[in-house]
Amino acid sequence: MEKKILIIKNITREGPGVIEHLLREQDIPYTIVDLDKGQAFPSPKGYAALIVLGGPDSANDTTEKMKIELKRIKEAFSLNLPYIGICLGLQTLVKAAGGKVVKNPTKEIGFRGPDGTQFTVSLTDDGKKDELFNELSDNFRVFQLHGETVELTKNMKLLAQGKFCQNQVVKVGSNAYGIQCHFELTPEMFNRWLEEDADLRQLKKAELQKEFLAFKNEYTETGRTLFKNFLKIAGF
Repeated sequence: MEKKILIIKNITREGPGVIEHLLREQDIPYTIVDLDKGQAFPSPKGYAALIVLGGPDSANDTTEKMKIELKRIKEAFSLNLPYIGICLGLQTLVKAAGGKVVKNPTKEIGFRGPDGTQFTVSLTDDGKKDELFNELSDNFRVFQLHGETVELTKNMKLLAQGKFCQNQVVKVGSNAYGIQCHFELTPEMFNRWLEEDADLRQLKKAELQKEFLAFKNEYTETGRTLFKNFLKIAGF
C-alpha cells in the first residue's frame, strides 16, 4: 500500500509551505484537507503520518470542527501514527493527549518579543537527545504567531523552550511532536500572512519583510532540516 501523509489546514492561508516543497522533492505522496473550506477531517487510519497546521481557532473551542479535530488526533495517537503539529497543531495534540491549553502571559507575534529581543528556542536536555533536532544547533531563531500555550502532563516531554513562552516543542509518546513556532513559512506565505492576519497587520510591514529577508536562508534551512528529521522518524 502506498505510504501517504495527511496534512490538515485549519485556515486556508496557513499551508504546508516548506513541508510541501520537501514532500515533492522526495516524491512522497500526500493529501491536503482544508477544514476552513468545510472539508471533512478523515480518519487518519491508513495514512503514514499526520501533520496539523496552525490557525486562529483555540483547542478549547467547543465547535463541532474542534471536537472532530481532537477526536481524529486522539485516533492518530492511539494508532501510534507519526505526528507533527505546528502552533494550533501543537495545542490540539497536547489537548487531545490530556494536557491543557491556556492563555500565554505574552502574545508572541513576529520575530521579536516585547523587549525587542529576537524570538529563539533553546533545546532542553531531552531535546538535545531527540532525533528531531539532528544537525540543528541547540538554539535557533523562530517566527511566532500565537496567544495561547500548553500545560503538559507528566507523560509529555518538553524538548525546547522560549523566553516569553516556556513550552515551545513538546513530544507525546514515541513519535508525536508539537511545535509552537512556525518553521514552514515560504516568502509567498509570509507576505500573504502580512496582508491577512489581524495581529501581524498591527506591526510594521516593511520592518517584518526586511527581517524575514535578512534571515530567510537560515530560517528555511532550519525548517527543512527539522522536517527531514521528522520524515526519517516517520519511516521515509
